[in-house]
Amino acid sequence: MRSVRSSRFFIEDAVAPGATVEITGGDAHKIARVLRLREGDAIALIDSAGRTYSATLLDCGRIVRAEVQSEIGRPERAPALRVHLAQAVPKGSRMDFVIEKATELGVATFQPFFSERSVGGNAGDAKLSRWQRLARAAAQQCGRSEVPHVEQPVAFDDLVQRFSGFDAVLFAWELAEPEPLMERLAETLPSAGTTLVVVGPEGGFSHAEAEKAAAEGAKLLWLGPRVLRTDTAALVLLAVIGAISS
Repeated sequence: MRSVRSSRFFIEDAVAPGATVEITGGDAHKIARVLRLREGDAIALIDSAGRTYSATLLDCGRIVRAEVQSEIGRPERAPALRVHLAQAVPKGSRMDFVIEKATELGVATFQPFFSERSVGGNAGDAKLSRWQRLARAAAQQCGRSEVPHVEQPVAFDDLVQRFSGFDAVLFAWELAEPEPLMERLAETLPSAGTTLVVVGPEGGFSHAEAEKAAAEGAKLLWLGPRVLRTDTAALVLLAVIGAISS
């Protein structure tokens, strides 16, 4: 019996040893056509409760069937600080990169948005579904037991109205007061609760947007002397926060 290290798949319901589950869609394609697994091979299943089970493949067609074996992993311990990312939708496929890498860095949810200088165009249902699939695949790859949810894109003004729902809002702006990032985070980052990281578009935030965010309680952050691309800025800030809060 073969076991493929990367063969971890999420299923929608809670299961128990002895149950038979069906896997469809992209995951079924990956099992049968990409990984080329066969009947009798082992995979890992993560159920809706975050528990990980070993399972044995029974059929590997368009619909994959597997028998659940034993539990091999408990749900991840919830971090004291849950970080959410509000990312201005960039042009092209850069949002794909942000979704994938930020999932690996532990983001709890994604909130795409459009602001004054956004150039990413509209984000319809097809793009939203793609982002959710990417988050799911990245969570499987990196060993997370939770898939971050990708919210419907909103306008900047609507995003600002949601700031009060977080314990802290960190607003990356190249024209913020040039204070060392580590010192600024030490002052503003809570040890527990929820933090929203807000990263603007390719053209940056306008002064009016930064002022509006600050008026709603956001802390303006300077990320250093170099102007970072929007996808780079998100990952830099998430990585530093992860290092501080781990």
